[in-house]
Amino acid sequence: MGRLSPDCFDAAPAPMRVADAVALIRARLPVLSGIETVPLAGADGRVLAEDLIAPLDLPPFDNAAVDGYALRAGDLAVEGETRLPIGGRVPAGHPAADPDPGAVVRIFTGAPMPPGTDTVAMQEDVRIEGGTVVLPEGLLPGSNRRRAGEDVARGSIVIRAGTRLGPQHVALAAACGLPALPLRKPLTVALFSTGDELTPPGQPLSPAGIFDANRPMLAALLKRLGANPVDLGILRDEPGPLRARIAGAAASHDLILTSGGVSVGEEDHVRAAVEASGALTFWRLAIKPGRPVALGTVAGTPFIGLPGNPAAAYVTALAVLRPLVLHLSGAHDTAPEMAVRSGFAREKRPGRREYLRVCLRAGPDGLPEAVPAPGGALSGLAGSDGLVELAEDLTAIRVGDALPYRPHGAFGGDTR
Repeated sequence: MGRLSPDCFDAAPAPMRVADAVALIRARLPVLSGIETVPLAGADGRVLAEDLIAPLDLPPFDNAAVDGYALRAGDLAVEGETRLPIGGRVPAGHPAADPDPGAVVRIFTGAPMPPGTDTVAMQEDVRIEGGTVVLPEGLLPGSNRRRAGEDVARGSIVIRAGTRLGPQHVALAAACGLPALPLRKPLTVALFSTGDELTPPGQPLSPAGIFDANRPMLAALLKRLGANPVDLGILRDEPGPLRARIAGAAASHDLILTSGGVSVGEEDHVRAAVEASGALTFWRLAIKPGRPVALGTVAGTPFIGLPGNPAAAYVTALAVLRPLVLHLSGAHDTAPEMAVRSGFAREKRPGRREYLRVCLRAGPDGLPEAVPAPGGALSGLAGSDGLVELAEDLTAIRVGDALPYRPHGAFGGDTR
């Protein structure tokens, strides 16, 4: 677990654009996750720590792409059909013998091409007459043959470091004969909520209390990012104990994450607690919903504080926490950029990035378009399909505009 210098960030005096905040994270913070060797069966969802170099060609030898008959293209007639004797048989998994001159070899998908042969006629395209095969006119040289290394060349990079592995990557590593891979250790994240008003779900609720939605939500989001959340409960609005618990979490975690208490109110104690044992860049992000987001270090451990409102915590987690966790984990952000057509019009205040909860529906022409999700902040979030992202300089949305779109399912940013 690495430790950062307290001055790795400079204080931001004005609201910071989201893109600038993410660029600062990537420029100033190192990858913190260590490396471990993990059996292939446990690699799904993990981050590759080193480039995967192919130890062999794939396929490792020339082979048949179909069931049929292997032959030398030079034996084909210049015009019309070609009639050749059957001179052997080679199933998959067995070596091929030298064929007789001018003969074809019965071959099956994946079987090695017999020496000297370069073309395979599909069994559906030929006729068998006695001990001969009648080949169709127009069979092109090299048809239905897979060359050695045409998929992967030995010594080439087949999976880049920083890739979060999915089943398709596991298949490629297995085809290369690799039983284990060097993977990044999951980032360990200390997770707190803050506020006297909070009650864990399942416990009696006080007359002035609310149930804590943020810790379960943020724990779920962290897991989707491949991190290991450690639920450390609720921090009450007591400066001394709050400071001690945040400082205590720094020694055994890679990242400290809080929600609530990072604004400038009299009962917002997180900022002072972080500054007591580290340094804080207080980001007033130019974002809606959100704005109060804090980033800094506590005893050398990265710290991020999100707003207490669950909808704002979700949005700022998407905008800032997600790229922070991926970067610290050594993972590339591979979530595809998507756009949807707007099915609504509205004005927008310039100068801040806004995220709107939307549902997708079929437009008049049958193509999908986005419309505002009904409901309040949290119910609308739960009932939506994703968020559209409105850039800082945008001042109006018109029906039919193309809008950047982030489906909820893409929060993890992986390729699975």
